[in-house]
Amino acid sequence: MLLIAIVVLLLTVASLCHWRQRGRRAAVANLPGPYCFPLIGALHRVINLNPKNFLKRSHKYSIELGHLQRVWVLNRLMITSSDVEFNEQVLASQEHLVKHQVYKVLGQWLGNGLLLSDGKVWYQRRKIITPTFHFSILEQFVEVFDLQSNLCVQRLEQRANGETFDVYPFVCLAALDIIAETAMGTKVNAQLAESTPYANAVTECTALMAWRFMSFYLQSELLFTLTHPHLKLRQMQLIRTMHAFTTEVIKQRRQILEGMQRVGAEQPLQNEVGGKRRMALLDVLLQASVDGRPLRDEEIREEVDTFMFEGHDTTTSALSFCLWCISRNPQVQAKMLEEILHVLGSDRSRAVTMRDLGELKYVECVIKESLRIYPPVPLVGRKLQTDFKYTHSKFGAAVIPAGSEILMGIIGMHNDEKNFPDPHLFKPERHANSERSTSSFAYVPFSAGPRNCVGQKFAQLEMKMLLAKIVREYELLPLGEPVQAVVNIVLRSDTGFQMGMRRRSQP
Repeated sequence: MLLIAIVVLLLTVASLCHWRQRGRRAAVANLPGPYCFPLIGALHRVINLNPKNFLKRSHKYSIELGHLQRVWVLNRLMITSSDVEFNEQVLASQEHLVKHQVYKVLGQWLGNGLLLSDGKVWYQRRKIITPTFHFSILEQFVEVFDLQSNLCVQRLEQRANGETFDVYPFVCLAALDIIAETAMGTKVNAQLAESTPYANAVTECTALMAWRFMSFYLQSELLFTLTHPHLKLRQMQLIRTMHAFTTEVIKQRRQILEGMQRVGAEQPLQNEVGGKRRMALLDVLLQASVDGRPLRDEEIREEVDTFMFEGHDTTTSALSFCLWCISRNPQVQAKMLEEILHVLGSDRSRAVTMRDLGELKYVECVIKESLRIYPPVPLVGRKLQTDFKYTHSKFGAAVIPAGSEILMGIIGMHNDEKNFPDPHLFKPERHANSERSTSSFAYVPFSAGPRNCVGQKFAQLEMKMLLAKIVREYELLPLGEPVQAVVNIVLRSDTGFQMGMRRRSQP
């Protein structure tokens, strides 16, 4: 009898919740969507979603129901959209800036950093960090790109034997070295050392959280703890390792900065190899203030950790997909090589400058085309705090009610033939000719609007440098399996990024 009473009580509560949602259901009745069962909604559509089938199923549903849909899962209202007209209004909004709750998976690591924060905190942090990517500071970062790219090229020599290998691990360590030195002003030597605790922790924690990102129940910290206590413990250990490292770096840099201020030093400090000390993101944060007070060490650590995550994982994905695309398109590779040799020459000892990178126009088009087909961040999510009013040429003027979740498919817009003719063809020239739809929001690999990627110029310069160095040194060969894109926190390939390399003959 007790069991029956519990079941009746649960059904009564669920029915009451369902009844209370009638106004929200009416608000989105103009949008197409799958059949939703009473109480549970379209739970059957999401219960078996995983990183491997997400893109295929999303494409199938888009063909069946259109680019803009409403989906009920239990009492959660989700709007899924690869519709440029709708997404433009969401992305450009100055009001609806709160990230989707799925990002909370990263909360214990990144805290209230720029990626996860909203409201006044986000605005203050954005205002502080934006000047970090001023031209003069980026120009100093180019020196780091150059040195670490040279090291990556040297490490790839062991695989330049014409045999199949996965390029991802090499790119991953190079990107980690670059973001550590530019964000924190310290070297982790991920490419040189056999093992570094911090570098290993970043890689392992990112993979663990990527797995949780796509699981409906593992996004809950409580359910993750109850169902996988050993992995929860491991996650805590990894986060402690990363936080301890960044905290120590912050402490050391703060002491150096305070020492300079005490003695009134006007000359820049020397770095560990005797060269001029470069400005890093950490230096900007250490000197910043909010409401008249300096940032606390915890606040600084949140931003440093955020940049370590975003600047490492997304760039690694973008570079790996781009190298794979180049290996499968020999005409594109030949055209790239011609431009690279023309701009950079064949002298490997000459440092590549900001001006050199600016002249690599075709390489930039190659990067843009790869980002179109395989955007590192394939989805962007928002959680509406207030009603969202929109207008649409097909659905008219309507409202998405507060509390709704909006999932915008960047990869869907990029691969829609209405926006890009022959979307599955790798055509870098389309970006030189502006071959796209009239809306600039049809192509947003770095998102768009107020919450666009603050480090996009940084990422583009880093990619240019690595690609130019690698393509100048090695011929990329179309060996191994094709990529199979899977959606985690960032876009990855289930089969890795397989290719071959062969050293080019010296001119």
